[in-house]
Amino acid sequence: MTTDATSIIEAEALALGYDRRRVLEGVTLRVGAGEFWFLLGRNGSGKSTLLRAIVGTLAPLAGTLRLHPALATRERLGFVPQRLELNPALPTTVREFVLLGTVGLRLARSEERERLAWALERAGLAGMERRDYRALSGGERQRALVARALVRRPTLLLLDEPTNNLDPGAEDALLHLLAELNRTEGLTLVVVTHDLALAAHHATHVALAADGTVVAGPRRDVLTPAALGRAFGLDVGALLDLGRGAP
Repeated sequence: MTTDATSIIEAEALALGYDRRRVLEGVTLRVGAGEFWFLLGRNGSGKSTLLRAIVGTLAPLAGTLRLHPALATRERLGFVPQRLELNPALPTTVREFVLLGTVGLRLARSEERERLAWALERAGLAGMERRDYRALSGGERQRALVARALVRRPTLLLLDEPTNNLDPGAEDALLHLLAELNRTEGLTLVVVTHDLALAAHHATHVALAADGTVVAGPRRDVLTPAALGRAFGLDVGALLDLGRGAP
């Protein structure tokens, strides 16, 4: 399989697992540049397993998984984990926290300052670089995690359950931020979540993990009552109404 110029991620007959125990197999998908993907499924369905493979911390058991050549070193890949614990005895400013995202990059001081300012501005944290990270609200901390990924100036941004434990206002602000990054920066996004309503509202494409494999494609082709019923074991067709106004 050859990754074409517009493909960010391509998987074909991909099998993933741990200690030879397969969690997912037969996974085939293509993530194009500028698309907004949501990876859905029950807990334990393999969502985070696929994300780990894309990040590069889990090797395939079979099949192929390729990223665009610009992502070969993962320098242009941004990752937002569910949470990040800091040593409570070590005071950390927002500036210091966000610059953790530059670890492994060789940047001149001027470029580092430019990237920091850009990431903070895009994440809605401009002027807050001297604040203590622990003094931030839950929504602000999540945006600081996004800024930490953005400081790498990624072409691909991966987010693992980014709205967990956020109140509705903070959740809405975060999804608005992601949608703006997708629209104005052309950033390719892959968001892992169990929230069907978020995917119905915001996704251009969906990968639905169930029964040991993944069904992937444009949102309207994947978020069907039959597919969601198989994946979640519920009558979830009503949730599709939430996404009818989405692009």
